[in-house]
Amino acid sequence: MQKPYLESMPDENGFFGKFGGAYLPPQLEATYAEISRAYDKLSKSFDFINELKKIRKHYQGRPTPITYCRNLSDFVGGGQIYLKREDLNHTGAHKLNHCMAEALVAKYLGKTKLIAETGAGQHGVALATAAAYFGLECEIHMGEVDIAKEYPNVVRMKILGAKVVPATHGLKTLKEAVDSAFDAYLKDTETQLFAIGSVVGPHPFPKMVRDFQSVVGFEAKEQFLEMTGRLPDMVTACVGGGSNAMGIFSAFIEDSVKLYAVEPAGKGDKIGEHSASLTYGKEGIMHGFNSIMLQDEEGNPAPVHSIGSGIDYPSVGPEHAYLNSIGRTNIGLCSDTESIDAFYKLSQHEGIIPALESAHAVAFAMKYAKENPKESILVNLSGRGDKDIDFVVENYPIPTKWA
Repeated sequence: MQKPYLESMPDENGFFGKFGGAYLPPQLEATYAEISRAYDKLSKSFDFINELKKIRKHYQGRPTPITYCRNLSDFVGGGQIYLKREDLNHTGAHKLNHCMAEALVAKYLGKTKLIAETGAGQHGVALATAAAYFGLECEIHMGEVDIAKEYPNVVRMKILGAKVVPATHGLKTLKEAVDSAFDAYLKDTETQLFAIGSVVGPHPFPKMVRDFQSVVGFEAKEQFLEMTGRLPDMVTACVGGGSNAMGIFSAFIEDSVKLYAVEPAGKGDKIGEHSASLTYGKEGIMHGFNSIMLQDEEGNPAPVHSIGSGIDYPSVGPEHAYLNSIGRTNIGLCSDTESIDAFYKLSQHEGIIPALESAHAVAFAMKYAKENPKESILVNLSGRGDKDIDFVVENYPIPTKWA
């Protein structure tokens, strides 16, 4: 009898087909093997599972609801749009789903410090929150450009007790933050856990983060069936590394539901103008895993751009690369301009201000709804837009709704 998809993928070495694995310097091989063994044990432990359930219910406020966007659906004049409200998860995004669990793993391993990267700051805030909850030290590496752009989240991290370290090399955004965090982690793997913030990195993190985020998909599946009596026709989410997308996709992989991973098309199709790895990239190894990545002429990670600081990454989670390679997922594209339009449309028609990252999925859903008027569309609204409002209003005038 064939195992269910989530039990069979990845394989024991962390590969989804040819994507994934653990391409590590020798000094980290034993460390990641230890993390993998610990996760295999904890994922079957009643105590671990029970504690995580209690945290999700009594601390995070799960389950998050599904909201039917009647006004936005009527405005678009097509299919029916629903939102899985991860913006209502504690700290305002889906990131806490895996951060609380990673902190639990760190405690089990006897670590005293959490270290991580962040782009838009949502993972940084969530990990700082988890560290405060469990009494752990926390250090967050963030690109200098993103520190200025997402300053409200920088303040939140500091209030929560985290040390924020600016990444000052290269483009000074998400990739450089990962570089910086890895360098700091290499100096001390005994007391620190590098709590990777997406379904990227060396095995077992793509699997771990997917499993921890799958709560989003399984909640949504049950809720949608209860609301409508059927599954959605299409499920969509924005993709940079891809944790929120794998979270909601997980529950629907074996169903006849269309899955759309929405990539940031940025401001053009030239290198450095977008972050659409699956659309324009090719196979390559970066940050310890094999996937599809954007490359320059010499095969190095290419410069990237997106208005959403959490999705401007030159690669994508290996499971996304695999699912797309076998035709199980489709790719959607959303430009900076379209994401700003969706940011304001959702705010003014539904009273929900989305994160710029999540607005990419909303924008694609709006386009898809117009073209597929008989379908129901479930969007993972992965985060709220508090962090983005200063940047948006300074650069894009607030439209008059009824003009």
